[in-house]
Amino acid sequence: MPLIAKLAERLKRHPKRVVFPEGADPRILQAARKFATRGLGIPILLGDRAQIKSNAEKLDISLEHIRIIEPRRSSEWDNFVSKFHGLRRFKKMNDKKAADYLDNTNYFATLMLATGQADAIVSGATSKASSSLRPLLQIIPLHENVANMSSLNIFDLEDPETGKDRELFLADCAVIPDPTAAQLCDIAVTTAALSYHLTNTKPRVALLSYTSKSASSKNPTVAKMKAATMMARKKAQELGIPMDIDGELQVDAALDPIVASSKNIEGTVVGRANVLIFPDLHSANIASKLVHVLTRARNYGPIITGLKKPAAEISRGATASDIFGTAVMVASQAIDHKLLYPTEGDDLNEDVTIID
Repeated sequence: MPLIAKLAERLKRHPKRVVFPEGADPRILQAARKFATRGLGIPILLGDRAQIKSNAEKLDISLEHIRIIEPRRSSEWDNFVSKFHGLRRFKKMNDKKAADYLDNTNYFATLMLATGQADAIVSGATSKASSSLRPLLQIIPLHENVANMSSLNIFDLEDPETGKDRELFLADCAVIPDPTAAQLCDIAVTTAALSYHLTNTKPRVALLSYTSKSASSKNPTVAKMKAATMMARKKAQELGIPMDIDGELQVDAALDPIVASSKNIEGTVVGRANVLIFPDLHSANIASKLVHVLTRARNYGPIITGLKKPAAEISRGATASDIFGTAVMVASQAIDHKLLYPTEGDDLNEDVTIID
C-alpha cells in the first residue's frame, strides 16, 4: 500500500486542521474537498469568501465541512493584530503596520499555526517561495538542537524489481542554496527524523557526491559531504534518533546494490538508501524535478523541516493531487508517533473530536 494511503487511514482516527492561505485557487479547493470528504480533518481556506464560493460553484465543489476565513472579518482579527506585534521580531510595530502584514494570508495562516488554531499549513500554490517561507521563518520557532530551516520532497514510488511500494526522501530541495557541513548535518538528521515519523522504518541516509568513499579527492564539496556525514552520525546518536548514515556516495551506489557491489562499496546504507541528502540546492532541486518529470511518480512537498510546527511550501506547478498528498503528509506530521503507529496494547479506539 502506498505511504499516502497508509497515512490517510491513520488520519481518519486522528483528524487534523490544515490551513491553506490561497483558498480560492481551484487546485486548493479540489484538494480541500478530497481531504474533507475522506474524513481526514478540517481544511481551512483563507481569502475572499465570495471568490472562494464562486470558484467552488464553477467547479461544482461542495464546501461542506470546509472552513472559510476572511482575515479582516475574522473574530480573531483584533487578537491576532495584538499577538503579531507582540512577537519579538515585530514588538516595535504599531497596530496599523501589524494589520498590513496580516492582510497577507500567508502571515495570517502562519499565526493561526503558531497559536494552535491550525495543526499544519500548506502554502505556495500561487506565490513565490520567499513569500511563503518568510512568515514561517519569522514566526514559527526552530526545534531545539536545530539551527536552520530546510526542506524535503517525498516520492512515493514502486520498486521496479519487486513491485513493492517504496519512498524516497530528497533534501534540501527548496531552502538553503549552498549549505555548510553543519547545515547538511541538520538537514540529514531532520529529514531522517521525519522519514522515521511518517514511515516507522529506520531511515538509511546517503550524503551524495560525484565520488564514493574517495580517499584521494581534495575537492571542497567532497570534503564537505565527508564532514557532514561524521557530524550527522554523531548528532543522531546524541539525540537517540534511529538511522543509518553513510557518505560520501554516488547516487547509483546509494540506490542500486549491484552498482555498489561492482564498486566494492559496503555498508548498511549502500544500495538501500531511502533518504538522499544533496550537496546544494541546485543539485537537489534539479534531481527532484527530473525524477518527477521523467517518472511522474507521486511527489509531495517541499515539506519544511526544522520547525516546531508542520508546514509545506508547494510548487506553483503542483496539481490538486500533489496538494492533497502534501496536506496528508503535514497533517500526519502533527500526529504523535505513538498514535500514528500504535504498538500492541495501545488504545486503538481513541476518540478524537475536532472543534470547528
